[in-house]
Amino acid sequence: MKAMDAFYRFLDEPLFPWARVVLALLTLLVIASFTAPMWHIRMVAPQYPEGLDLYIYSYKVEGGNDGADVAEISILNHYIGMRPLDRTELTDLDWIPFLFAGMIILALRTAVIGKVRSLIDLLVMTTYAGIFGFGRLYYKLYTFGHDLDPRAPITVDPFTPVMWGHKQIANFFTEANPSAGTYYVVAFATGLVVLVVLHLAIGRRLHKEAVAAEA
Repeated sequence: MKAMDAFYRFLDEPLFPWARVVLALLTLLVIASFTAPMWHIRMVAPQYPEGLDLYIYSYKVEGGNDGADVAEISILNHYIGMRPLDRTELTDLDWIPFLFAGMIILALRTAVIGKVRSLIDLLVMTTYAGIFGFGRLYYKLYTFGHDLDPRAPITVDPFTPVMWGHKQIANFFTEANPSAGTYYVVAFATGLVVLVVLHLAIGRRLHKEAVAAEA
């Protein structure tokens, strides 16, 4: 019980000064994620030997070949009954920027006035956001590949477009991988893990020293 009491008391301790600086700097990684794609999808087929590229940002979708690939992929989608790649179908891009902005604000608040408990809460929220984001991406891909128009010119079996790795769909070889934007956010989350572990480890050592001094 004494150990648990000490742990709960430590949660209400202020962050170490050096950790506040590090946490504030980590928010630059989330800001940088707005400047780079989160995900990259590439499709190659005999009729498209140079490939079609799709770059998914946290707030928009861009195509390769100066954006022309988005329209080309939408035309291909039409032939097999998939939805077009327009903004109305990608509603998740409406809230992801606000999620990232919330993470930045909470991280800066924690850096300025937060305690150890606030740092752990920030890590939990970031982890949840990551899991939810991956889940939503898979759900969107599943919906795109399974909710096919039966009146489409070409009939294909329902499928799930590749989310990570590569997959052969008809005569298209499709490859999808995270891009720099995702790595920036992962680096931010990794930094949070390191800060939490260091606080807990140092706090445990300080607690042991205090107990030894009282003995």
